[in-house]
Amino acid sequence: MRHRLSRLRLKQKPAHAKMMERNLLTSVLLYESIRTTKKRAQVVQPMIDKIITQAKKNVPHIAIRAINKIVTDKNASKKIMEVYCERYKNRTSGLSRIVPAGARKGDGAEAVDLVLVDAMVGMENGKWKMENKKSKVESQKSKVEKKEAPASAPNEATVSEKEESTSPKLQATSSKKKSSEKKKSTPKKK
Repeated sequence: MRHRLSRLRLKQKPAHAKMMERNLLTSVLLYESIRTTKKRAQVVQPMIDKIITQAKKNVPHIAIRAINKIVTDKNASKKIMEVYCERYKNRTSGLSRIVPAGARKGDGAEAVDLVLVDAMVGMENGKWKMENKKSKVESQKSKVEKKEAPASAPNEATVSEKEESTSPKLQATSSKKKSSEKKKSTPKKK
């Protein structure tokens, strides 16, 4: 039977996978938010809880030694001891969340944002900043309309000139029309 044999592992060779986990963990601790694949985020998420809980429960000098065995940057261990122990003193677990971020552009892998809970990265007034494409387009249109709001209504000649100038075929025909109009309007000198 193969019961209870599943583990969260990366597909790389063991040494490479271990180093990647350490680097991802360090990045999350330093920047409080990273974008990675779903599988990598699932592997790193329990490590975040373990290392911060260890820092909260142990005496500082023992906790720092344990943290430095895993984390690859000294600033990350300082940040754990100074910032995260204070921030998460009333929270026992669930220190990070995985937020879906769509598909990665190059290969279509499922991308996610691994974010520490209560982090101010990507938040605005305590709410996540999530704008869909429609609201972005609408806000851009309203900005353009405000800039282009004329004082009086445009006359028909300016509207037709704007329409003609948009396409290259119409530009060529409009230049021919303008040149023929000039020829007709100018009297011939004899």
